Amino acid sequence: MAPKVLVSDKLSETAVQIFRDRGIDVDFMPELGKDKEKLLSIIDQYDGLAIRSATKATEKLIEAASNLKVIGRAGIGVDNVDIPAASRKGVIVMNTPFGNMITTAEHAIAMMFAVARQIPEASASTHAGKWEKSKFMGVELTGKTLGVIGAGNIGGIVCDRAVGLKMKVIAYDPFLSDDRAKKLGVTKVELDELLQRADFITLHVPKTEKTANILSREALAKTKKGVRIINCARGGLVDEEALAEALKSGHVAGAAFDVFAVEPATENVLFNLPNVVCTPHLGAATTEAQENVALQVAEQMSDYLLTGAVQNALNMPSVTAEEAAVMGPWVKLAEHLGSFVGQMTDEPVKAINVLYDGLVSEMNLDALNCATLAGFMKATNPDVNMVSAPVIAQERGIKLSRTTQDKSGVFDAYIKLTVETDSRTRTIAGTVFSDGKPRFIQIKGINIDAEVGANMLYTTNRDVPGIIGTLGKTLGEHEVNIANFTLGRTKSGEDAIALLYLDDQPVESCVKALKDTGLFQQVRPLKFDAA
Repeated sequence: MAPKVLVSDKLSETAVQIFRDRGIDVDFMPELGKDKEKLLSIIDQYDGLAIRSATKATEKLIEAASNLKVIGRAGIGVDNVDIPAASRKGVIVMNTPFGNMITTAEHAIAMMFAVARQIPEASASTHAGKWEKSKFMGVELTGKTLGVIGAGNIGGIVCDRAVGLKMKVIAYDPFLSDDRAKKLGVTKVELDELLQRADFITLHVPKTEKTANILSREALAKTKKGVRIINCARGGLVDEEALAEALKSGHVAGAAFDVFAVEPATENVLFNLPNVVCTPHLGAATTEAQENVALQVAEQMSDYLLTGAVQNALNMPSVTAEEAAVMGPWVKLAEHLGSFVGQMTDEPVKAINVLYDGLVSEMNLDALNCATLAGFMKATNPDVNMVSAPVIAQERGIKLSRTTQDKSGVFDAYIKLTVETDSRTRTIAGTVFSDGKPRFIQIKGINIDAEVGANMLYTTNRDVPGIIGTLGKTLGEHEVNIANFTLGRTKSGEDAIALLYLDDQPVESCVKALKDTGLFQQVRPLKFDAA
């Protein structure tokens, strides 16, 4: 029996035809995504669901989808898909991460031109028959300094286009390598320097805990007078209230926003201010981009349903069906090891080496490498998956190598990750026990046995009395319960570490209280996808 796919959003007829040409039974119902109850009543008939942004693949919908095997999102954002629920149900979630990069970058450049020359206001004035030529005095882009926050895929394209416009381009990106910066023709700087130097600032980062409100009130105060700010990345990266005040005072000369903290943005503090250009999240809205992502998602879903091949999956490694049963726990371990180092590293990484010891050295190491990279990069970019991670690593100049060896210790197999930066080398190792659960077994050369949980706390200190008591007392005072507690040390009185598995993530005041004791060299909350 042929697989059956439902297309519940507006995909192109060409994409729908791809399913048919591949022998898949497809129902094209582009308005169904807006009718939650109707969609819920029929979803159990389908093996695949192809969507854009209108359809909400909620936990309730996924639970009702008794036959669903794959959800394909035409585009990069998957905010409308409950990925944890899909994972628990065994449903693969795919996206198309590279289909709209050029389109989004071009929109940012267009917005920069629009705000530099006040094009929307001048157009409205001219349409009204006013001919206010002297009112709309713009500025040239040539020779101006563009500050790019985030020089990844889209930001890198913006850098390239801006260099072509003869702008001086400076970039802030903790993971931008010197080689990559040189190839782009940009100068790496710290954020404060970018704020002080840039005539234009454009943002190209995902919204994470580290990037949320990155242009805060304090950051905006550091910018040079007359700066113009462009955001075509994600809402919530800029303090909109503070920006509105800076625009009114004249400190900021203009702004161009395609994304907003609350969307749909039917009202916003930036609306109707002079020289503020606003568009309704049009970054990916070109005919070419929409067609590209639609065709890609149709091909990817067809490949999976017909052959089992997995591409651009957000919740599953790219491995064969035969490998999946054996490799699953090891893929999760590799992700955890990468995630640990990613969350601990705040500077550009030069090289990553993965050592595979024993039985694991005979597995699909390409997939495990991808899982390690994905875990590492998700600390700063939640949209990264196992397919896109190697491409991004290469663009950032990160050299990944792998080493294999026969069983060399008490474990039948383990993975050891070594990450090198300009200032340090960081190592962590882990294994999978017979219960199928990943464990950390060594950090900084110190042996431990730590179960991996969703919320964890990592500390380093000198091995002195009172550490356990201080951790327990401080966490208790902040109502954080300890599920598991692991300690390790080099030897008495020297370097020691603690890794705590917590029921909840400690709040900032709790972390500060621990730091203020003066007992710890590091206090770092960590989060893992431990589902």
